[in-house]
Parts: sequence; C-alpha cells; structure tokens
Amino acid sequence: MPSHKTFMIKKKLAKKMRQNRPIPYWIRMRTDNTIRYNAKRRHWRRTKLGF
Repeated sequence: MPSHKTFMIKKKLAKKMRQNRPIPYWIRMRTDNTIRYNAKRRHWRRTKLGF
C-alpha cells in the first residue's frame, strides 16, 4: 500500500476499519445471545482486502 493514497482507496480502507470491530454487548442481549461474535472480523495479516 503506497503512502500516497487516493481518496477513494482511503474511504474504502476507513469503511473496512469501521466494520472490523466486535458486535456491541447490547446486541447480544437483544438477540438472547444467538449472535455471539462478529463473523466478518478480519485480521490485518491473515486476510487481505484485495485492493
């Protein structure tokens, strides 16, 4: 990833950064613990984004 990024790439990276977080605790309570974790979590070294 170059240090000079285009604005569109930076926006995509920021979105992926926001998505890569655990689910809030209150959602676990709301769904009676049927959703326990974020299945779409991504590790920066294991799975690459592909752009």
